[in-house]
Amino acid sequence: MANINAKDVAALRAKTGCGMMECKKALVEADGNMDEAMKVLRERGLQVAAKKADRIAADGIVDIMTSADGKSVAMIEVNSETDFVAKNASFQEFVKTLLVTILETRPADVDALMAAKYTGTDLTVEAKIKEMIFTIGENMSIRRFVLVDGVTSTYIHGKGSIGVIVKFEADEAVAAKDEFSEFAKNISLQVGAYAAPYLDRASVPASVIEEEKNIIKTQLANDPKMAGKPEKVLEGIVMGKLGKFYENNCVCDMAYVKDDSLTVSKYVDATAKALGGSIKLVSFFRFEKGEGIEKREDNLGDEVAKMIGK
Repeated sequence: MANINAKDVAALRAKTGCGMMECKKALVEADGNMDEAMKVLRERGLQVAAKKADRIAADGIVDIMTSADGKSVAMIEVNSETDFVAKNASFQEFVKTLLVTILETRPADVDALMAAKYTGTDLTVEAKIKEMIFTIGENMSIRRFVLVDGVTSTYIHGKGSIGVIVKFEADEAVAAKDEFSEFAKNISLQVGAYAAPYLDRASVPASVIEEEKNIIKTQLANDPKMAGKPEKVLEGIVMGKLGKFYENNCVCDMAYVKDDSLTVSKYVDATAKALGGSIKLVSFFRFEKGEGIEKREDNLGDEVAKMIGK
């Protein structure tokens, strides 16, 4: 049996990020062989990842990175079980390297990203995330990412609780101006502040508009004050209420966050005129950490009963 010393354990820990005791156990199992010990830790990582796979990961971080040439931007949401892990430096570095991987390999979807080589290693992203689960001790998952090319602006809120990318069409001379950068940042702040599902009225599906109209009509039919009103009047009320729907659900129809006398679309038009060119909002992407993920609700009584064997 090989003599396992503290120096060997520390060297393995530096290479893998695993705990001292796990590194020592791996070296003992590998009879002191460093490469074999790393293999043992990775195999254990796969086992640990499998055991933790059904645990809810609803915390984590949203992060953004721009390519070196400034022509592409990537945004990703990576989930962990707790905020404690989301603040971990190695977890945050893992997320940043995922963004580098996305910008370099341009995967089509999460499955393709999982199969891609994790930048700077011989591991796939899937193998690396399992290694991270073993090292940190929590379930993790790559929920979604987006890669956007062209003229963009970005915004990160709350150290990664919300991320925003907005894409624009703008004259090259206009896009190069400092005033445009300030304008674009303001639009990103707008999108970050209000979770609108649509860019503009044209983006709203016809089925959604029809459903909203039916809801409004039903509300009017159930309102005694509306009884006997001419159909033309009722139709006008429906259209007025539909306008409110657009104001609450379309970025371009919303009141501009820094000047509510303007809608966002009017702010865009005013900026384009001031800068002497054309500007158009093309699309936006807004990731909010953990949105829509059902979080586990622990019952304290059940937990205590479990601990005392009842």
